[in-house]
Amino acid sequence: MKALLLVDIQNGFCPGGNLAVADGDAVVPVANLLIRDGGYDIIAASQDWHPEGHGSFASVHPDKKPFDMGELDGKPQVMWPDHCVQNTEDAAFHPDLDIAAVDYIQRKGENPEIDSYSAFRDNEHHAVTGLADYLKQKGVTTLDITGLALDFCVRFTAVDAREMLPGVTVRVILEGCRGISEDGVEAALAEMREAGVELIDLRTAIED
Repeated sequence: MKALLLVDIQNGFCPGGNLAVADGDAVVPVANLLIRDGGYDIIAASQDWHPEGHGSFASVHPDKKPFDMGELDGKPQVMWPDHCVQNTEDAAFHPDLDIAAVDYIQRKGENPEIDSYSAFRDNEHHAVTGLADYLKQKGVTTLDITGLALDFCVRFTAVDAREMLPGVTVRVILEGCRGISEDGVEAALAEMREAGVELIDLRTAIED
């Protein structure tokens, strides 16, 4: 059972969004190609879905500006611009993404006190989402991941998938990802490899 997970392909992370990733919209045609030609049995998508005034937003910390380091729930936290606020256009999936083909949508980041990069659980591992249980119930044996941003949400999602889905092959399709910083991407690639995540190209994803 082969599944595709589209991570946070939302307006907020694409050009013009509140937390835009450079060239972020380039992942959309890759995702649509995978949806059409990848032979996936299950297609899932995660969606950042923050309440207004989320604790990770720099705007709620008078002494912070976006991308400063701060603290949330007693742990170091990047202070982000307000982004993907619930029921805003910024939180919507990219309009060109074939979201009608998606079988399951997992929202995340709803707790204002803890950030949630991973589609599987919050950053402090206090609470899990329903995604792991859903994939287990479906009998998924291979999970391919693509989306935004490679050095944050894709990275945490892939590493958590390796831990929380024992026996499942986890692969990240590099053409379908974009990152925020070069250093962050290099660190993410190293961490994912160490965790046993396979880093593959688009051709491999479609032909396997």
